[in-house]
Amino acid sequence: MRLGIRLLFAFFLINGIAAFFVLRVFMAEIKPSVREVMEDMMVDTANILAELASDDLAAGRLAPGADSGSSTSAFAQHVRSYATRPIDAAIWGFSKQSLDYRIYVTDTTGRVLFDSENRAVGADYSQWRDVARTLRGEYGARSTRDVETDDTSGVMHVAAPIYVPEADTRKIAGVLTVAKPTRTVQRFIDRAEQKVFMGGLLLLALSALVGVAVTLWMVWNVRRLRDYALSVQGPAHGEHHDPNAPPTAALAVPQVPGELGDLARAMDRMRARLEGRDYIEGYVRALTHELKSPVAAIRGAGELLQDDLPAPDRAQFANQVVEQSERLQRIIDRLLELSKLEQRHHAEGQAPVALQACAKAAIGQTCGRAAQRGITLALAGSGTSGPWEAELVTLALTNLLDNAIDFAPAGSTVQVELDGATVTVQDRGPGVPGYALPRLGERFFTTARPGGERSGSGLGLAIVKRVMALHGGQMVVRNTNPGLRVALEFATGP
Repeated sequence: MRLGIRLLFAFFLINGIAAFFVLRVFMAEIKPSVREVMEDMMVDTANILAELASDDLAAGRLAPGADSGSSTSAFAQHVRSYATRPIDAAIWGFSKQSLDYRIYVTDTTGRVLFDSENRAVGADYSQWRDVARTLRGEYGARSTRDVETDDTSGVMHVAAPIYVPEADTRKIAGVLTVAKPTRTVQRFIDRAEQKVFMGGLLLLALSALVGVAVTLWMVWNVRRLRDYALSVQGPAHGEHHDPNAPPTAALAVPQVPGELGDLARAMDRMRARLEGRDYIEGYVRALTHELKSPVAAIRGAGELLQDDLPAPDRAQFANQVVEQSERLQRIIDRLLELSKLEQRHHAEGQAPVALQACAKAAIGQTCGRAAQRGITLALAGSGTSGPWEAELVTLALTNLLDNAIDFAPAGSTVQVELDGATVTVQDRGPGVPGYALPRLGERFFTTARPGGERSGSGLGLAIVKRVMALHGGQMVVRNTNPGLRVALEFATGP
């Protein structure tokens, strides 16, 4: 089963169970809640009427007359008038056209003295819960069906004691009960249940739409991560790897929120670690090739020095050991510098740095070597200042000057020119072949020196190129016949 179907099924299952129990609770609570409100109002009504009936009960006027068989008291007449009042009230969309209270009064023995419907005058109600509890000073109420088998025939009865004064106290002289059929509020209950049910169905439908949207969003993001993982993985066993294919670092990491975003970034870090495998293999091969020559020269010179040699030959081989050791040291130092630079993602310059100060520092570090080869270093222009890292700018210019010194003929001048945010180094050497220009700056790529030897490591211009990348600038190289002109164009913006 696919992930999207599983998520959707789980969402519908959880949502359906939750909706079922919530609707069930609401539906089960509506009827009792409405009846509780109804009982609360009937309590107030019963107590008000009990106060109104107290004078007639104390005076004995509530008892039925001998002629009419019913009470002729003012209270009784008012209650009968209430029952016959015309009514047409619109209550929240329902029309009420009848008054449904039944009111009866019993004496202290439970005998009915007055009944608004004349149904039970003279009857003994002492065993009914509403009358019996009220006569004992407790709260009396009951719900009784008019037809035992009909759920809709229930009638709610709420009683209140009728007090009459006696000496300094008040005693219970009777009970007034208010009765109301529950069917009068059933339509309100039915409508509330219908609204809750329809609202539940709407909520369920909206939840389903949200579930579908969330599932589609989740599946879409997961598929983006899957496609990204498939695009950055290495070739499968037996597949041909294209060495000219673009590096996977150029692929955009999917921008997804939350834990999926953390997963995407973790995958990107894993990709960054894994994608360097081919680079490391090529790096090691090139490094091994560069180290072979000086190591072989040192070994050969060392083996010859073990024999008895004339003093001039011994001095020559000893000098060769020193030179090759120095060459190894330069390779190691520059490898360490390049490795540190490649671990960084941007320069850390904050305060403005003057290019002129960096150029003077680089000239100061290389002037001794230039003097040994009879080369003059000249500085022209003032340049500008910018948010660069002074140490890295000086490092780049130092490597650039070292490279120019290697190629410049004895007695010539290496010119350093400052123009705005651009530093140019111009030598008078033979330049480089046209095919080699695009490759300058590659690790371990070197061209022949004027004497024909290949003593360089190819790391100097690689360091320069990396420094410019960290500063958002570029290195531009061109032949000037004679000489080579290398321009470092620094970015001035943030």
